[in-house]
Amino acid sequence: MSVEAHIRKIYYSALDKIVKYDEFKLLKRERQPPTNYMNTMISYGNSMMYSTTLTEILKTSMDPRIGYLHASNFRRYSLNLDIAEIFKPIIVDRTIISLVNRNQIKPGDFKGVQGGIHLNDSGKKKFIKEYENHLNTTIQHTKLKRKVTYKRLIRLEVYKLLKHVVENADYIPYEMS
Repeated sequence: MSVEAHIRKIYYSALDKIVKYDEFKLLKRERQPPTNYMNTMISYGNSMMYSTTLTEILKTSMDPRIGYLHASNFRRYSLNLDIAEIFKPIIVDRTIISLVNRNQIKPGDFKGVQGGIHLNDSGKKKFIKEYENHLNTTIQHTKLKRKVTYKRLIRLEVYKLLKHVVENADYIPYEMS
């Protein structure tokens, strides 16, 4: 977990080089509540990714309460957090970068809350629309030899994990090629 946290810190510092507009620089990762636009979108996007992943897990026979990376002692579900780690850079971060660099989301799409900022209704609508676009993007699945959406790919990842647990098959997490 500490290795992942260190890598994520380096990765987040690279976001500031990718986004075109200074007001959307991350500077440093913070949560609860986030105090800048980028942190707000990361937190919002991650929560959407956790929800999407949980929905896909519930369509299988896997128990979402049993995780392998995140502790399951004080959370109701943790498997969705584990699987979401694979897809956050592909879906959430791409959503954020697209919205910012295309100038689709602006400071007016945020509102002040006690101690920080959140997306307002118009910002949420823009974010959700772009998030859904990324989730429904199709890619060529090399093993299945057909196109699948990223949303379907999340469920396929759960099935790979299930096969690992039930049949002791090697589990190789999805990697973008």
